[in-house]
Amino acid sequence: MKVILCGYAGHMGREVRESASRVAGCEIVAGVDPIAEPEGVCVRSFDECTAEAEVIIDFSHHSMTDAMLDFAEKRNLPVVLATTGQTDEEKVRIQAAAKKIPIFLAANYSLGIAVLTDLVKRAAALYPDGEIEIVEQHHDRKLDAPSGTALSLFNAVKDVRPAATANMGRSGQGKRTPDEVGMHAIRMGNIVGVHEVMIGTQNERITLKHEAFSRGVFAEGSLKAAAFMIGKQPGIYDMKDLLREGE
Repeated sequence: MKVILCGYAGHMGREVRESASRVAGCEIVAGVDPIAEPEGVCVRSFDECTAEAEVIIDFSHHSMTDAMLDFAEKRNLPVVLATTGQTDEEKVRIQAAAKKIPIFLAANYSLGIAVLTDLVKRAAALYPDGEIEIVEQHHDRKLDAPSGTALSLFNAVKDVRPAATANMGRSGQGKRTPDEVGMHAIRMGNIVGVHEVMIGTQNERITLKHEAFSRGVFAEGSLKAAAFMIGKQPGIYDMKDLLREGE
């Protein structure tokens, strides 16, 4: 599997390179990173990228979305999009590109998060009147808040509670409304990623929690997604599709 890695010099770029070195038949044939000094297979823009590849893995910054998708469309390459924080315009661009190329879109590439999301959805349905709070923790360098994973957990709740509304970082005065889901972001030190969902009634509380101990789990997941995407038809794919194929 020949991979172009967008975000080559970043923290996750390094994790993907290390994980790829342990996967038989996997090769990072090119890296694209605008803030890195060009060296070896790494260049600063897609305009400079001439490598032949089978898939793109993107762990960069959402500002690179347009250039990355333009390149992928021209080369007819599938994309594993692991960058979060896209603007509304960039989200529209992703949906448009998915009509031409296959795009794997996930806020989190951990298998454990996929399991957590399923459990949250089921619990929210079983406790229709339960109050829900989502708390996420990440390192102090993360730019977007709440995290893309926290938003995906909220969307899992909204799937079974269409009236649910997100209350980001609750502040001020006022009682909790019946449909609100509190969402809170913690940024501290070198926390890899912790996501906690609490569902409570007046008599009990369920706490569902996932903690990543190493960024390697996300790198491994992105490589599995990349292998899964080769040969797929245009469209949006996610972790549910990957897990379903493995059943």
